[in-house]
Amino acid sequence: MNDAPDQTENAPSPLSGEELRELIAPMIRGTLVERCGMELLSLSADGGVMTMPVAGNTQPAGLLHGGATIALAESVASFAAIVRAREVHGDGAQAVGTSVSALHHRSARAGVVTATCTSRHAGRQVASYLVDVHDEGGTLLSTITVQTMLLPPR
Repeated sequence: MNDAPDQTENAPSPLSGEELRELIAPMIRGTLVERCGMELLSLSADGGVMTMPVAGNTQPAGLLHGGATIALAESVASFAAIVRAREVHGDGAQAVGTSVSALHHRSARAGVVTATCTSRHAGRQVASYLVDVHDEGGTLLSTITVQTMLLPPR
């Protein structure tokens, strides 16, 4: 029998709804997140879910722009990293992306895409995430890795 404590019992629950909006709203005013129409649906230090409309985020050929897809992935990963930074360094800590690597499998022409972010490494100075971006039908569009640096309050 394993007597080790269940780590999930002490893990903070993911933020969602009004609590999430109150945390994020001041951070996104006037940013690319706002301009691209991204919406954060859930968030924790272990990852999160964020959506973005295809409309307004396309390349001239009418397909979802790869750079917009990367911005969506980096945004959700960075928000998760901010939560991790605050767990480690306290209120006021921040996180910044240091490396992004994207593999685009397909693209979308319409609808909303969803980025699902999961933690791969959650250290005291660095946190790394894997982000899968799907279309409304569940088709995998892109696989993106994001590494972040966790910054203590200044």
